[in-house]
Amino acid sequence: MNPARSFVALTMSSLLLLPMGATAASPAFAAPHEGVVGEQPVQWTPHVLDGTVKDILRLGDTVVVAGDFDRVSDADGRRTHDRYNLFAFRHGGGEVLPGFAPAVDGTVTSLAAGPDGTVVIGGDFERVNGTDSRGVARIDTATGRAVRGFDASVDSGKVHRLTGGGDHVYLGGDFTGVNGQRRTGLARIDTATGRVDPDFAPTLAEQRRGSLRVQELALSPDGERLAINGTFTEVEGLDRYQIALIDTATAAPTAWSTSAYEAPCDYSAMHTYMRQMAFSPDGSYFVVVTAGGPKMKPGLCKSTARFENSDTADSEPTWTNLTGGDSLYSVEVTSSAVYVGGHQRWMDNEQGALNPGPGSVAREGIAAVDPDTGRALPWNPGRSRGHGVEALHATSDGLYVGSDTERLADEYHARLGMFPAP
Repeated sequence: MNPARSFVALTMSSLLLLPMGATAASPAFAAPHEGVVGEQPVQWTPHVLDGTVKDILRLGDTVVVAGDFDRVSDADGRRTHDRYNLFAFRHGGGEVLPGFAPAVDGTVTSLAAGPDGTVVIGGDFERVNGTDSRGVARIDTATGRAVRGFDASVDSGKVHRLTGGGDHVYLGGDFTGVNGQRRTGLARIDTATGRVDPDFAPTLAEQRRGSLRVQELALSPDGERLAINGTFTEVEGLDRYQIALIDTATAAPTAWSTSAYEAPCDYSAMHTYMRQMAFSPDGSYFVVVTAGGPKMKPGLCKSTARFENSDTADSEPTWTNLTGGDSLYSVEVTSSAVYVGGHQRWMDNEQGALNPGPGSVAREGIAAVDPDTGRALPWNPGRSRGHGVEALHATSDGLYVGSDTERLADEYHARLGMFPAP
């Protein structure tokens, strides 16, 4: 059996039953949620005092936070901790875990569940705890030490996104190889050992701008389809403009395709305007958010769009929701809402041009969208916009938010907060 088929699709609600240190048997996916989360954050999350949060992952009662920062404090602000781009705290109490203080010498952009109480990290770094470990490492959440026997390392460039868990983790980035084996921006490795999977090597080509890179990844709950986006315009010789679905068993692109992202709606400094993607809890559809340049252009830059997880060529979005001029960076899908984060000022703003157009609604830096209609839900906590929200993570009892600012729902929650589930 192909290893990708061995994924068992657990929801976060079942994953959270694991005790601390237990083996995570499959990747973590968003909890269904019965309703939209509350608008007032919990009071027990720690504060990240500088930089920005890039990713958040809950494993049992441990919450791991990744990004580009040096200092964190307890929720009450009485104690400050030195933490270099990675830290962990206890869910429900917020205590910063003293044993988890790895020294990572660069930005950690992404997290994935590892076996036996570990977490796989990816990003733009070269050393972990003084040991060479370029772009990817596996860390023990109890001790903060790199796991011996995990030997993955990208040959150049960096890792932008990880996804998966269980037996395998997928790496997306602008690297040229992993462990000396040629892989252009996309690879699959063994979660325990870091060994590169020789049977997964899709060929990406014809980048639209700059270097060839995979910007974002999302894995379906059954582990059978991998959504990828980036600068490529071809996958295995087939036209796939900035986005594709890969069959994880065959490593070939599925029949699904779309021309929705062919319009050039950014500026020369931006390699791709594609940003995060997320599958629904049942895997029937996925949602894509995008950024864009400072000028208004036609197309789906600065938007949220739903696509069905099908084998349909030339697919059109089921719905779209445009901000009218502001970038979106992150997305998380539950049964009740599609949550998006960025530095947007409005949603439902298809006719806006850096202004609130007809029918638009004010949504400061964070919003919830109806999964069926694509229209903004009433949920509107607001936050200081800054660069924007780059981390959204739904668990069985809430929605974690990570950003680069300090105000969340008119309260002080520096760069990290959590909205409780109903």
